Amino acid sequence: MLLDEDPGTLIHHTIGNFNIHPDKQAVTRINDSLATLQQSRDLRTREAEAALRKLSRHLSAQAAQHEEDLAAHDAGKHAAEIVELDTKKFRIAKAATELEIESERLEGELEMLKERLADLEAQGVEGDESTRREREMDDATLLRLKIFRSLGIDIEADGAGNFNKAVIRNSRKGDVHVVNIDPKFSRFFYSNYFWSTMQG
Repeated sequence: MLLDEDPGTLIHHTIGNFNIHPDKQAVTRINDSLATLQQSRDLRTREAEAALRKLSRHLSAQAAQHEEDLAAHDAGKHAAEIVELDTKKFRIAKAATELEIESERLEGELEMLKERLADLEAQGVEGDESTRREREMDDATLLRLKIFRSLGIDIEADGAGNFNKAVIRNSRKGDVHVVNIDPKFSRFFYSNYFWSTMQG
């Protein structure tokens, strides 16, 4: 029976029985997706190529700079700078060691001064017995020197603290006499001599 029908009619009915519209839409969507994907790939490819060209230029610039640095590098000057820095480092280390030694010395001296201060505070303002006697002797010596000076006589001491020279000034005559004091002569002798020189 089917063979008796018109083939065109059969084909038309057969096509009508197939619903290909969703398939055509799916194919269209796939083609659109493929086109979008291709555009995205092309964009990423162009961006990657641009980045690669930029990196290549940067690499070339760095290589050129490196070549210039190598050409400008002075090995002798660099070695001299290293030696100079080593010398400075040695000097600084030596100075630090000396400062440390000096600090220890000053700390020891400070401890000694603290002990001395404690002793002085324990002795009081007048000091110990020997200090008081020594001060009294010094006071008597200063008093004698003041008396001599008021009479126009300056008594001078040597490096050991011994009074061995007298300078006698006669204000009336404007004379100056220098007398070397010899221990073999008595104080009485020098007193008479000083007095006669001042009166003369």
